[in-house]
Amino acid sequence: MAASEDYMGCALSLARLALGYTSPNPAVGAVVVKGGALVGVGHTQPAGLPHAEAMALRQTGEKARGSAMYVTLEPCCHYGKTPPCTQAIINAGIEEVHIALLDPNPVVSGRGVEELNKAGIRTYVGEHQQEAEEINEAYIKFITTSLPFFIAKFAMSLDGKIATRSKQSKWISNKESRKYVHSVRHIVDAIVIGVNTVLIDNPRLTARGCCGQGGNTKSQPLRIIVDSKGRTPLEANVFRQPGETLIATVKPMDIEKKEKFIQAGVEVLELPAKEGKVDVEELSRVIAKRGIVSVMVEGGSALLGSFFDSHLVDKVLVFISPIVIGGDGARMAVGGNGVDSLIEAHRLIRVDVRSFGDNILVSGYVKG
Repeated sequence: MAASEDYMGCALSLARLALGYTSPNPAVGAVVVKGGALVGVGHTQPAGLPHAEAMALRQTGEKARGSAMYVTLEPCCHYGKTPPCTQAIINAGIEEVHIALLDPNPVVSGRGVEELNKAGIRTYVGEHQQEAEEINEAYIKFITTSLPFFIAKFAMSLDGKIATRSKQSKWISNKESRKYVHSVRHIVDAIVIGVNTVLIDNPRLTARGCCGQGGNTKSQPLRIIVDSKGRTPLEANVFRQPGETLIATVKPMDIEKKEKFIQAGVEVLELPAKEGKVDVEELSRVIAKRGIVSVMVEGGSALLGSFFDSHLVDKVLVFISPIVIGGDGARMAVGGNGVDSLIEAHRLIRVDVRSFGDNILVSGYVKG
């Protein structure tokens, strides 16, 4: 029999396939092994449909009896939109279950393991735990804090500029980098940008070239435009794309502007002001109540500054291009108030560096 890590690695690969389709549920992978061979594999289906364990067990039939299961997250033990996975495992006659990560959801959180143990099933917890945590990092943040997981993404020159003094920014990053960004858009629930980005770049803010027919993602992330004064033009590209767009503005919004957005099929979310701008902390709470688990903040400078100043950013993706823009009037990557001393700076941990052609991606998690 191959090492157990190989089987859990397979389950992790299956979980990654589910990313972008399962929110607000976690993305989970499961494999069933008997006699050194895989007899069943599965990953979480969209919300309300079978979980990974159930999908894997569908393939095993009678082969499940006396087998071992490797699953990336603790099996659920409660009735929700689907029956408990623990009961399905017990009924199938599984002898042992390897679990990468305990589920932080209070309705599970160790109870799944306990139920399996009571049924005489051996359990092993912790194989590839960090990888399992990274796959479901947004779910873990959401279930433990009731707030979305925020990813700050930007592309900049070697000297930290995101645009020239004439506001030109297309394209600082290269094609390979932009393709990777589309893959991240595919797995998040929402994208947030500021109105200036709409006015200057007029982006589409869709996930493209990821999967599905024509290379498009199965569903598009919610597009959120932070626009304190309702300056977004109705002819903007974001309003002509598949998926939904929301304008987050300061209340009360001008009635005529609001009505025009509504008639165009755009949702208007009026929020309290903070220093004359949309309070992004309140925005985070409101979208969390809508079940938005993961969000990518794509800029511009002022909006990124607001999220960093409010200590909302969980993860950072920075693409660095080998160019020098220069100029005091060129826009820096992160605006806002910033910090007074280096000890207050937002420090990244678990830093990873990757190359995309001549671009470098520096990613990491903001130290809490």
